[in-house]
Formats: sequence, C-alpha cells, structure tokens
Amino acid sequence: MTVIDSALRQAFAPSGVLRASINYGNPVLATRKANGEPQGVSVDLATELARQLALPLELIPFDAAGKAVSALSAGQTDIGFFAIDPVRGKEIAFTEPYILIEGCYLVRADSPIKGREDVDKSGIRVAVGTGSAYDLFLTRELKHAEIVRGSTSPEVVNTFLSEGLDVAAGVRQQLEADANRLDGLRLLDGNFMVIRQAMGVAKSRGPRTAAWLEEFIAGMKRNGFIREAIRRHALDGVSAAI
Repeated sequence: MTVIDSALRQAFAPSGVLRASINYGNPVLATRKANGEPQGVSVDLATELARQLALPLELIPFDAAGKAVSALSAGQTDIGFFAIDPVRGKEIAFTEPYILIEGCYLVRADSPIKGREDVDKSGIRVAVGTGSAYDLFLTRELKHAEIVRGSTSPEVVNTFLSEGLDVAAGVRQQLEADANRLDGLRLLDGNFMVIRQAMGVAKSRGPRTAAWLEEFIAGMKRNGFIREAIRRHALDGVSAAI
C-alpha cells in the first residue's frame, strides 16, 4: 500500500473530516437500523477507509444515487459508492468493482410482457429512478420503449403503479421486496444488466488519491472483507467482484 502522509489525507479530506456519501436508495449498499443509524457494506467500507487514513468520518445520507453523484462532483462529499458508468466517469475516478448487483424488470402478474425481449417496444413505458445506474444504462440501450423517471429508486414501483406504467426497472433486491409487499406483481426472469458497484472519488482530487483508493478496494477484496460484509448483512443475490 502506498505510504499515507499528510498530503494524501489532505487530498482525501480537505476539511479534515472524511465525508462519505451513503445512498439509501440502494438497499444493497445501505439501510437504516431501528435507531435510524446507517448500516451496510458501504458504511463498513467507509469506516475502514477512515480508520486506515486516520481521519474522522462523517456519513452523509442521500435517498438517490444521482444526488450522491452530484454532491461528490460539487465537493460536498469526499468519497462515494456508485455503479460504474461512463457518464459518471467524466468527473469521478472509480475503483474496480467490489460487488455485483443485478438490474431487473418487474411487471404486473397479468402483463403480456413475458421476458426481457418484450420490453423494448413502442408503446411500452418503463419506470426508473432518476439518475440511477440503470436509468443511465437503459437511456443508452432502449431504442423504442419510453423511460419514465421517478424521484428515487425506492419509489420506482410506486411510480409504476400510480402512473399505470408497463414495467418497473431496478435493483433486484428492491423489486423483490416490493413484490413481496404488494400483490399482483412478478419479476421477469434474468437481468437486463449487471451493476458493477465501486468506490469513487472526484478526479479533481488527483491521480494519487484515486490510485490509493483503488489499492484500498483491492486489499478489501483480497482479505475477505467484502465477502464477510455481504454475509454479515445477509445480502441475497449479491456477489463479491473478483
């Protein structure tokens, strides 16, 4: 691991406190405990990063990935946990992925849509969370279906139902939870994308900072920290990236 010195700490945390964005919009990354405190893989990684850098930590919550991305770009946070995407990559230096998450489709039980190949057709309207990884991906990939953006990823199914849309797109775990909570919904088999979840820092913080963060994630993958965090938080359907 590269030597940690005052210049590296200053690059990571100009304020003297490492400000980590925590995205509650993705339940794989973070959720709230009964007392309201954050928990999850991203919280564990932020805590360990701050420990290794010998910096105090502040967890800054967001309800959507797009808001967390904007905060990092504006210098309101220092590090974040994001899906790798070329649009975001213009301003954010990503590490290699540490976990892999499935992006899936949900429809009504009586929908004529039977598989993923039925989604991208004229007249089909797809609900997505604004600025989410799957919003960015589907904006590029869908050629015929119409994308309807809701406020946040947890609100995707509510938007899908309230506006009478045809499909809800989202993270498998969130859609499964909504399908279990509500009657008359089903997930389509398979996934439309594999979301490569990484840590990120603004490119303006310099290449040394980005390289050190990459080393950090590589170490967390090698020593089993990621696998143990997945087990501890009982994240079904999530795999540690190799």
